[in-house]
This record gives sequence, structure tokens and C-alpha cells, in this order.
Amino acid sequence: MKQRLITGVLAAIVFLFLLYFGGAGYTILILALALIGLFEFVRLNRIAPFGVPALIGYAAVAWLTIPWEHYEGVQFYGEQMIWISMLVFFAVTVTSKNRINVEQAALLFLGVVYVGTGFHYMLSTRLIPEDGLFWTLLIFISIWVSDIGAYFTGRAIGKHLLWPAISPKKTVEGAVGGLILSIAAALLFSLYSPERLDFIEALWIGLAASVIGQLGDFIQSAYKRARGVKDSGTLLPGHGGVLDRCDSWIIVFPFIHFMSLIPV
Repeated sequence: MKQRLITGVLAAIVFLFLLYFGGAGYTILILALALIGLFEFVRLNRIAPFGVPALIGYAAVAWLTIPWEHYEGVQFYGEQMIWISMLVFFAVTVTSKNRINVEQAALLFLGVVYVGTGFHYMLSTRLIPEDGLFWTLLIFISIWVSDIGAYFTGRAIGKHLLWPAISPKKTVEGAVGGLILSIAAALLFSLYSPERLDFIEALWIGLAASVIGQLGDFIQSAYKRARGVKDSGTLLPGHGGVLDRCDSWIIVFPFIHFMSLIPV
């Protein structure tokens, strides 16, 4: 528990420092997390982490993570990379005469879209003109407060298991506690800056951060259970890997953008 706490505090300080200043430091951090996340996904699926298919995946996820739409002069965006990476994966299955089969290619393509899209929107949110830090902190804090609220509420009063087949310790009471605190955190952002975020918008963002964030947690838990592992990796002592720590982020950030809950 002590190691987990120390690691968590140090990681949070570094992350918030780079997030606050943005720029190249934050971009490099998010890009590194995306590449490590795909590496963990590759390992989970027992694919050679430095074979040709995996290397194609790393290149694709790196391109997809960078928010090229915010940079002038770039005409080749993530949507094109999704299709091109699919084409390349299919081509590899053909040129290898199915030594690299379509199932392996499909898993890697799924990992590229899952990881790359999630981290892409973490960068894209930070690059929103003038208010990028505000919106990024709003989403991250709503997610983190939901996680903390769910954990401590579940430990204090949790009695009814939410989905024991996937995550045996999560409770209905914990989920509700996380939801309430996430909405409360978002409403505090609205009180701080009502000209940027009104009450109803804050309510929806808090709701999305908690509900979709908990769904992201369940997705990763189900995947690890299917693969028979406890953690996706060992990057953070006491916390597991990138996919363990970022499972909610990867789902929430794209969802909030796709639902147009924040300005772009």
C-alpha cells in the first residue's frame, strides 16, 4: 500500500506538471503512454512485441495519437491512418502467406484504434484554443474523483456487487458514490467558470466521466480476465500498467468529444 501511494503521488505530480505547461512535454508524455499501452495490448494478446505486425501497430498508433488537425499544413489525419493501417495489416497477411493471420491483424487493428483514439483526444483537448487546460482538467478530475468516490464508497457501505463475473469487488453503492462525486466535481468547475461551462453541461460531463469511465474500467477488466492476467503491465509499481491506469481515460475523452459535450 505504501509503495502504491508513493508511486501514485509521484506519477500524479509529474503528469499534472506536464499537463499544466502543455506543449512538447505533455505531447511526448501522452505519445509515450500510447506506445506503451499498445505494447501492453500486444503482450496481452501473445503477439511478438517487436515483430513486423507490432511495429506497424506502433507506427499507426503514434500517427493516430498526434492531433494533426491542430497543426497547419498537415492534410493527412487520423481518419486516413485508420483506413491505411487496416489496409497494411491486410497486406501483411497476404504477403506473409497467412503466417500472420487475419485474426492477429484484426487484434492489432483493434488495439491501434482503441489506444490511439483515446490518447489522441487527450492531446486534442489540451490544444483547444485558450481553454484547453480548463477542459482537460475538467475531464481528468471528473474521472479521478469518480474512481476515488467509487473506491471509498464501496469500501464503506458497498454490499451489492455490480458485476462480479467481471470485477468481483465493485459494488452498486460504489458506482453510485463515484457518479455523485464526479457530477459534483464538474459542477464546481461550472461555479468557477460559468461563462465557459453552464450547469447542464457540467451535469452531462460529470455523468459521462463516471458512467463511461466505469465502463472503460470494466472493458479492461474483462479483457484481462479473458487473457488470464491480473495487470496489463508493470510500469507503475503497485498500479500495474498503462492500460490499467488509463482504461477510463481512453474511453471517456473520445466519448465526450463525439457527443460534443465540450467545444472544439
